[in-house]
Amino acid sequence: MPAATASQTIGPYWHLIEHREWADLTRFGAEGERIEVTGRITDGAGDAVVDAAVEIWQASPPADERFPGYGRSATDAEGRFRFVTLKPEAVPGNGNQTQAPHLSVVLLSRGLMTALRTRVYFQGEALNETDPLLASIEDPAERATLIAKPAGAGTWNLDIRLQGEGETVFLEV
Repeated sequence: MPAATASQTIGPYWHLIEHREWADLTRFGAEGERIEVTGRITDGAGDAVVDAAVEIWQASPPADERFPGYGRSATDAEGRFRFVTLKPEAVPGNGNQTQAPHLSVVLLSRGLMTALRTRVYFQGEALNETDPLLASIEDPAERATLIAKPAGAGTWNLDIRLQGEGETVFLEV
């Protein structure tokens, strides 16, 4: 069997999940509504995925020297991840559409030959009803896999299931 190509692994960057400060997008002094986003990644059997790298990207607020707009977190021994960031706002979509506030998520882990991509939306946002991506998901149960729920003051939680019942909706991009 031929060796895996660079696009089939997450190497040589795997070591970057060891830098826990990357999970705090406010670490350079960003100002705005600070939130915490947490979750747990499980496999098809419901077991914790303990060796994943979770990345978030956000278009709002715009990235600058005080806010990178990007973060990375490793999962712990229970499959949990945690980010500190600024609450995103609505952003323009295709045409005249507006996208609800959201985070883009990339999931990398051993055994995944291709990164998985999804989004985190926030429960209670009025624009969730008209967001183009959410509106394209007909099944309410599937749509719910993208909606983070409040979990305390300024904290939002969204668990990610890789397969099986309650599987998170993943995007082809």
